[in-house]
Amino acid sequence: MLKTIINPEFSHLESFVGTLPMIFEGEGEVVYRERNEIKIFDACGTQLIVKSFKVPHFFNGIIYSCLRPSKAERSYRYALTLLSRGVNTSVPVAYIEEHQSGMLASSYYVAVYEPYPGILRELRYSPLAGSEALVAAFARFTADIHVREVFPLDYSSGNILYRKTGDEYVFCLIDINRMKFLPVDMDLGAYGFRRLWGHEDTISYMAREYARVRNFNVCEFESLALKYHRIFWDKYSRHHEGFKPYAG
Repeated sequence: MLKTIINPEFSHLESFVGTLPMIFEGEGEVVYRERNEIKIFDACGTQLIVKSFKVPHFFNGIIYSCLRPSKAERSYRYALTLLSRGVNTSVPVAYIEEHQSGMLASSYYVAVYEPYPGILRELRYSPLAGSEALVAAFARFTADIHVREVFPLDYSSGNILYRKTGDEYVFCLIDINRMKFLPVDMDLGAYGFRRLWGHEDTISYMAREYARVRNFNVCEFESLALKYHRIFWDKYSRHHEGFKPYAG
């Protein structure tokens, strides 16, 4: 059984969206291919980014079929919520689910493709010197989405794209299927820094700017952000020998 939900603004792409389960494997331009696969397609002059989610294992297949929305459906719904709250993400076009024997099999999330030349994971390899404007702009972006009660659970450097227009940086959230929408206090805001890549002086600079924007105690917030960052990456590094996201 095939379930397809299309954003009414893109009803003219209904025929193309309906073909995606049949053509995805053999067509499109590959952008990313690991656990999930992401491709770019051109449909009636509109470039689309399509994410194909890995078929869930048996237990998750039951959960997504009976108890919880699929990652594709959550991506679509959360994109609409983000945009309604003034947070930048790709405009959602559709999501597709294939069910076999009553369980979720393949699923796809479709959005408008808009190129962003930068990705925040670049800060892992860059010293703070020379990157201060980008780091400060990102801190302000993070503070802004938290004020809007948006808390991405996968807030990692690989899920944040950016471009520079004049002197301004514009950020875009991707991989948005895990979100919470709730008030973000100082402790939760600091916890949101845990997965970001970068030298500790970069994280500290980012935390101080965030705290100033939100009128938090700067020293206290910086200490909390570094604590959560170290806990997360020390644990990660124990399972990935030689990996260091920061330099102490």
